[in-house]
Amino acid sequence: MPPMPPMGPGGRKPGGPHGARLTMEKPKDAKNTLKKLIGYIGRNRYLFFALIGVMLIITLLNLAAPSIQQIAIDCITLTKKKTSVDFGALGKTLIGLGAVYLLSSVFTYMQGIFSAKLSQYTVKTMRKDLFSSLVRLPIKYLDTHSHGDIMSRMTNDVENISTTISQSIGSLISGVLTIVGTVVIMLLYSPLLTLISLSTVFLTIFVSGVLTKYMKKYFIKQQVLLGEINGEVEEMVVGYRTVVSYGKEQDAVDKFEKMSNNLKKCGIKAQIFGGVMGPCMNLISNFGFILIAAFGGWFAIKGFITVGTIQAFILYSKQFSRPINEIANQFANIQTAIAGAERIFEVMDADKETDEGKADFEVENVKGDIDFKHIDFSYVPEKQVLKDLDLEVKAGQKIAIVGATGSGKTTIVNLLTRFYPVDSGEITIDGQSIYDIPKDKLRRSIAIVLQDTVLFKDTIEENIRYGRENATLDEIKAAAKFANADEFIERLSEGYDTVLAEGGSNLSQGQRQLLSIARAVLADPKILILDEATSSVDTRTEMHIQSAMVALMKNRTSLIIAHRLSTIRDADKIVVIDGGRVAEQGSHEELIAAKGCYYRLYQTQFSGVKT
Repeated sequence: MPPMPPMGPGGRKPGGPHGARLTMEKPKDAKNTLKKLIGYIGRNRYLFFALIGVMLIITLLNLAAPSIQQIAIDCITLTKKKTSVDFGALGKTLIGLGAVYLLSSVFTYMQGIFSAKLSQYTVKTMRKDLFSSLVRLPIKYLDTHSHGDIMSRMTNDVENISTTISQSIGSLISGVLTIVGTVVIMLLYSPLLTLISLSTVFLTIFVSGVLTKYMKKYFIKQQVLLGEINGEVEEMVVGYRTVVSYGKEQDAVDKFEKMSNNLKKCGIKAQIFGGVMGPCMNLISNFGFILIAAFGGWFAIKGFITVGTIQAFILYSKQFSRPINEIANQFANIQTAIAGAERIFEVMDADKETDEGKADFEVENVKGDIDFKHIDFSYVPEKQVLKDLDLEVKAGQKIAIVGATGSGKTTIVNLLTRFYPVDSGEITIDGQSIYDIPKDKLRRSIAIVLQDTVLFKDTIEENIRYGRENATLDEIKAAAKFANADEFIERLSEGYDTVLAEGGSNLSQGQRQLLSIARAVLADPKILILDEATSSVDTRTEMHIQSAMVALMKNRTSLIIAHRLSTIRDADKIVVIDGGRVAEQGSHEELIAAKGCYYRLYQTQFSGVKT
């Protein structure tokens, strides 16, 4: 693997972006994040407007109910001598009130349906865009970010947004409509009593502002810690055999327990600040009721308003404070969703792989001449990996690249495939700069067989077809036979229809490597890169595939990253990388006779000589 920046547990840089977010007190750009989130919601405009329409009807019905109750109460006339009731008007009013409540229930049910659909359609679009962004990110991004944290953004953060939209979007719309409607009606009843009841609004704004300041910090931190835990779990699952073989189970448990405790403490603080918002709002709201009852009673005694008006005013005051309280109670979810949305948009807004290649380049016409000219490259500025490297490869040559660990062997491949851009210098294929070649055509002319095989949870047939999507089953079987993989495939009960487990774990390492080679055979590349493709198979399996590999490399430019020097003695040229430069090159016999870097490497492997 190429040397990478120092990484912390779970593949995270200790001083990198994840660590930095732990000190945030608020999102970097909450306003812009909210704007983008609203943009996603607005993509389903018909559903969104339908929800607004339903919420408007519900609001109007809810606003009508207190007025109808006021009419019902005023049907009862109280005097010192007697009490009179207009039963006819009262009956009609109560029937009307029942109809209002029934319709409100029906439309509230419709609101739930529309909210759920809007939520799912929104997060489906967001999840699709996020995944599309992920597959277009440069290799460097995935190498320097925790995979578990990226997965957390795709799952936990998106799900938090889904929950918030389904639960809160209706409350927000209803809240705005209710607040406007109640204020208008209250002003019509009594402007003075309206001003008295709204006096608590300023107290509400002040308290919510103070609590929000503390809440943001902990909800952002909670999401980051959750991403780190996911990264730790993913690392544990992938490296489980290593953990067990070294007896580090308890260490892993202790480390996870420590991270889990940090999340627990942060979660408690976040929920405390989030949960205290509702009770505070209720307290302020109840104080407002006291003011209305006291001043309303005095106004009724003076004859300014009726008793029914006081009842209606209290109900309208409740309706005015209800959306504020609901939003306050859901503020924790809203903050979590905004924090998650910001993390999602960070990935979406990350620089994608650029492709300026516009040259007329046909994969079928590639000869395979490769030239590295004065290449300088570093993964991090202070640690240069390649220094003024020059390397020329002729078409059809089989070139072995050797060197000590960290010398830059795999880096050469990363640069040729444009996984990373060079700092300076030029790389050409058939005399054409690889940066002028369209990236998809460049990579279709190259096939890579890695030491660590990559297989997908699909059938064996589809895993081999990954090399060429339009290949027929006969071509797939021919490629498998060429790689000597057909024997073990045919022995499987489902043959080519056998579904592989995740990572191909239901096959042996040697069988997985054979499938990877068959995939490269099917791709029929002009340039072949082998990262010690046979190092993970047993001796018998290696003998089976050597003849296939020789045939595959015939008439192709082949770069072999060699760890075992015994496998590259018949290479046309052996290139020794030392200190980021080409130290020497030649045949096996020439380099042994020169007694330089290659000679010392060879002696170290086969003679046990320490140099």
